[in-house]
Amino acid sequence: MFLVRTAERRRWALVAGAALAVGSLLAGCNGANGSSSASSGSINYALPANFTPNWVLPIGTPAHLNTNNVSIAASLWEPLVAYDGSTGAINWNKKASIASAADFAPDGKSVTVTLGARHWSDGKPITSRDVQFWFNVIKANKTQWAGYSAGKAPDNWTALKVLDDHRFTLTFDRSYNDQWMLANELSQITPLPQHVWDRTSASAAVSDADKTPAGAKQVWTFLNSAAKNISKYASDPLWKTVSGPYTVHSFSTAGKVVLAANKKYDGGEKAHIPTVNLLPFTTTDAEENALRSGQVDYGYINATDLDQKASFTGQGYNVKPWTGWAITYMPYNFENPAMGAVFKQLYARQAVQESIDQDSLAKVIFNGTAVPGYGPIPQAQSSDFVSPAQKDNPYPFSTAKAKALLTAHGWADQGGTMTCVQPGTSVAQCGAGVAKGTKFRMQVLSQSGSTVTDNMMSAIQSSLAKTGIGFSIKTAPVNSVLSQTPQCTSDQASCKWQLSFFGTAGSWYFPAFPTGDSLFQTKAGSNFGSYSNPQVDKLIAESTTSTSNTAVQQYSAALAKDLPVIWLPEPDYQISVIKNGLGGFAQDSLADFHPAQWQWTGK
Repeated sequence: MFLVRTAERRRWALVAGAALAVGSLLAGCNGANGSSSASSGSINYALPANFTPNWVLPIGTPAHLNTNNVSIAASLWEPLVAYDGSTGAINWNKKASIASAADFAPDGKSVTVTLGARHWSDGKPITSRDVQFWFNVIKANKTQWAGYSAGKAPDNWTALKVLDDHRFTLTFDRSYNDQWMLANELSQITPLPQHVWDRTSASAAVSDADKTPAGAKQVWTFLNSAAKNISKYASDPLWKTVSGPYTVHSFSTAGKVVLAANKKYDGGEKAHIPTVNLLPFTTTDAEENALRSGQVDYGYINATDLDQKASFTGQGYNVKPWTGWAITYMPYNFENPAMGAVFKQLYARQAVQESIDQDSLAKVIFNGTAVPGYGPIPQAQSSDFVSPAQKDNPYPFSTAKAKALLTAHGWADQGGTMTCVQPGTSVAQCGAGVAKGTKFRMQVLSQSGSTVTDNMMSAIQSSLAKTGIGFSIKTAPVNSVLSQTPQCTSDQASCKWQLSFFGTAGSWYFPAFPTGDSLFQTKAGSNFGSYSNPQVDKLIAESTTSTSNTAVQQYSAALAKDLPVIWLPEPDYQISVIKNGLGGFAQDSLADFHPAQWQWTGK
């Protein structure tokens, strides 16, 4: 999140927002004159349905890894190393990076980074001290950072030594794969304006507070508290000092964001379009109505509406699928007090997986714009990372086989629902912690606003019922889904959730190197369901240090078989509908958008 970029760039492809009536736009999301902006110096870009930006700070926390938050923040504060697929291939995009070079030591234990001759929008130079500021703040607050996985950044960075204003050396605890370190670790760093942000309160003077752990914690609290005040993003001086091609002109709590070109920008991706209007919608139907009426220049349609492609091309649009480097899944909550013990039984997870007809979901629900996914490595695009075990689908669809599997482990059909009748830990019994009389009933909290997702959940509910597994569905905006499905322990009130879904456009987008350190490593920052397997932890660690793909393929095979989550079809990120004449870019398979690359070419 595939892959899937800075820790913030290894993120959930999320949607969020407050629900309104189908067919209605959120207030204020039309263009200034209610029409396409192709003839002016602006563009109207449609955010995914129910996908409300709610965070501007370029440091993610678990509740704020909304994909659009990442893209907006990167347009304001460019990353040290911008690793993306904006040119059609996933590479280091030096034009959008603060660093101009990264020289790894021959032993693989350190890297010396050189910064470009860049400036903040207030004219101050961007220096190694700004990188050190990020480093100090993250080091002191790592467990609250969404990108954190024990043993990975910043744990495996033993020291950052400033050599001069434009060079620093980052030392590692051991040798690492250079490409993994560049694409998955260094890409997490965002130089921050130390001369503006290094304070412990709005009234405090800028200091070197970050240079002590206690001070860095206070700085973290101050920045995160300020970032919660969405209504002041455009007016608070804190957010005025940027390094990227855009600044915030306005940021509505209802979801509309207006970006204005940064006239002081001196990087390689200068904005071509002065004003970018990011428009929120509550449903895809509402967004499609806006497309038809000419209010959107860059939007999307449902996969189920591909048969209406001609109606959009006839209006001067180009229809282009946006394929993602992603996986899609529903995490189990292994700590749930009611069903956690059941989820911990591999046979139970196998029965659930065998009850999911991925082929039919991909063909019927997604109208052929998704591919089945059987493990932790993206399968929509070919790569050398996917193991034969994952490709071959270890658990083909069969509700009869799934039901027989449960029966063989101490369950019986009682009134249409499988019920544990043989508690205990032997092979023919339900397993440790599963009490007699336990009903195999699960509830998912799923993202709202997508007909495709609603249809998929209904289809899954139907197929699980044939196995005798109950599956109830609740929906909420994705910001609410995330906040209600945190990592937890069974004694906490927040641990009532059982299954979570946030993958209408794919659940997790990786950086170029698709490791699972943020997702499936024990206690990883985005391991929401608290999955833990020491052997998988070992394979994840090996994948980051080995120069071959063997460890990644072994990891792929292990999780395809061990089922830490329910694997689901991987959809295209979206079916884009783009106004003719808008060009200059490729759609990034990491699911980021890059407004500085957009331009009206007239072609």
